[in-house]
Amino acid sequence: MKLQNLHNTRDLGGMRTIDGRAIRPGRLIRSGELCRASVSDARWLSDHVSLIVDFRTAEKRKEMPDPALPNVENLHLPVLESLTAGISRDAKSDKEAYSLIALEPDRARDFMIGNYQKLIASDYSRSQYAAFIGLLTKPRDGAILWHCTAGKDRAGFASVIVQEILGVSHDGIAADYLKTNECLAEEYQHLRETSLRHAERVNEQSLAYLFGAHEEYLAAVYQTIENVYGGFQGFIREGLGVSEETQEALRRMYLE
Repeated sequence: MKLQNLHNTRDLGGMRTIDGRAIRPGRLIRSGELCRASVSDARWLSDHVSLIVDFRTAEKRKEMPDPALPNVENLHLPVLESLTAGISRDAKSDKEAYSLIALEPDRARDFMIGNYQKLIASDYSRSQYAAFIGLLTKPRDGAILWHCTAGKDRAGFASVIVQEILGVSHDGIAADYLKTNECLAEEYQHLRETSLRHAERVNEQSLAYLFGAHEEYLAAVYQTIENVYGGFQGFIREGLGVSEETQEALRRMYLE
């Protein structure tokens, strides 16, 4: 999407499904935070989006508020009950993240994998994601856009859920998840420079694990879901309470 300052705002439109269909363009948009939107970015959002779903914490929402957009509903739907280093990215959790950057890479990676697994294990997080899916079932004129801070973890997992319901292939889901690294390359460099100023010691690989998207994270999500629910469909039905009838309705709405 050709936006000036919103580098990780992406339309799921055009993604192919296993059965040969494609997601309709202009209906489902994933994003990082919107606070850096330029005037033209804000105008584009106003023209194309009808609902924004903000997964961030209240603290981050207060620090970096979304722009007020005419005729666009903005709904706060936090998926974390507490501040989480490496994910929520408010001032307090960023300070904690700086202390984690000095960790050995394996520990930093395991820390992030644990955060992803909490999104699956937490009753609260699952209920919020279930509420998000409920929002998708309501017809609307414009697109629904969901975002967190970077658009990588909380919004990324929401995107995986949507793509699984609609029938996108695993390879397509993985490619979309990892594309965040390309979209946020400039922001990652800024985070690296900030970390070098604030942390006593920086392990470059640990930094990459804390602020990047990695195949290991997605693999851990799928393995955890397999272990607990027997597969992603089990997670959707039992973990989120989304029936097959609702899933089929979503496919009719969002596939062509």
